Amino acid sequence: MISITKLLCDSENFGDSLRYSSGSRGQIHGAAAGHGPVVVWNITRTCNLKCIHCYSNSDNKKYEGELTTAEAKNFIKDLAEFKVPVILFSGGEPLIRKDFFELAACASDLGIRCTISTNGTLITGDVAQKIKDIGVGYVGISLDGIGENNDRFRGRSGAYEAALKGIRNCLAVGQKVGLRFTINKHNYLELNDIFDLIERENIPRVCFYHLVYSGRGEEMIDQDISHLQTRAALDLIMERALDFKRRGLEKEILTVDNHADAVYIYLRLLEKDPDRAEKVMELLQRNGGNRTGIAIGEVDWHGYVHPDQFTQNHSFGSVRERKFGDIWTDMSQPVLAGLKDRKPLLKGRCAGCRWLQVCNGNFRARAEAVTGDFWASDPACYLSDEEIGLKSGGSI
Repeated sequence: MISITKLLCDSENFGDSLRYSSGSRGQIHGAAAGHGPVVVWNITRTCNLKCIHCYSNSDNKKYEGELTTAEAKNFIKDLAEFKVPVILFSGGEPLIRKDFFELAACASDLGIRCTISTNGTLITGDVAQKIKDIGVGYVGISLDGIGENNDRFRGRSGAYEAALKGIRNCLAVGQKVGLRFTINKHNYLELNDIFDLIERENIPRVCFYHLVYSGRGEEMIDQDISHLQTRAALDLIMERALDFKRRGLEKEILTVDNHADAVYIYLRLLEKDPDRAEKVMELLQRNGGNRTGIAIGEVDWHGYVHPDQFTQNHSFGSVRERKFGDIWTDMSQPVLAGLKDRKPLLKGRCAGCRWLQVCNGNFRARAEAVTGDFWASDPACYLSDEEIGLKSGGSI
């Protein structure tokens, strides 16, 4: 994640302590010194919606082989032992799983910060209160457009209004909540509308996800926005974030899954505010760019460990058979070991990029989806050859 508000406005939010602390630099097995990685846990594949870009190919049906409650609790204890700071409960739809609150309470009692990635449609007033009562730190609710546009993406009429009601229910009980918005060519023109929505509804946080070509999302490669459109989207996101700051509106604005954003922000600041640009570069060097396989990992509904939720085609072992920490630190796994020290393996534009130390090769899942080569350049990098230090029109 790239914290736009941290880089532009020097805001302070929980995630910044893991992303930009001095203890983040040089870690290979965790988010920061003394911590394991943030773990995305897809606790179920079942979902009440059928989103066209779903990385887990979820549907409204029962899938066999999910971790039992007892297995799940043992897994949570292993995560606590490995000093995992955050579990992101995801799916499918995590709130569909009947023992969700039992598992989240277990994690919370063991000192792990719990967050939820949900479509929000199941968050009634009572559910919001239960989420608040067990100490969930944050609820991220996915919206991919306004009104019918969101419903088309989510595969169900009325999904937008149901999600918005879920957001309002969280806000009503004082539960921190925010939006998750995946940018693509069908909705990027609604970015201003999303900012207007978070202001109107007093929503404190929004994450703008770049499209990753995984699961059903692999069928949307031709529906991603162009490089020029991505630059325009970042310009708008930056300007709206600064506008909130100028007007005293406290909002946390992030982008996710494209570390070219960090470099783009730095280059923009270098033109307009060199002093701030220098401070931003220090933060980016601490962070080190994409840390899939280092600071973030994923465990699926069957208990298999992956680099992240978008890279489930690469598995490193099962938490049913070995502790998560033992799997995560097993350097005999070539893909996992490669991710922990990937710079020598990267190819193409990534290999010759002057910003490799602050981007770390961007997103491997996209590279593999488009080229078939896990270590190829990320095609969603929108920086020009000149900006990354290559001769204009040249290649590596």
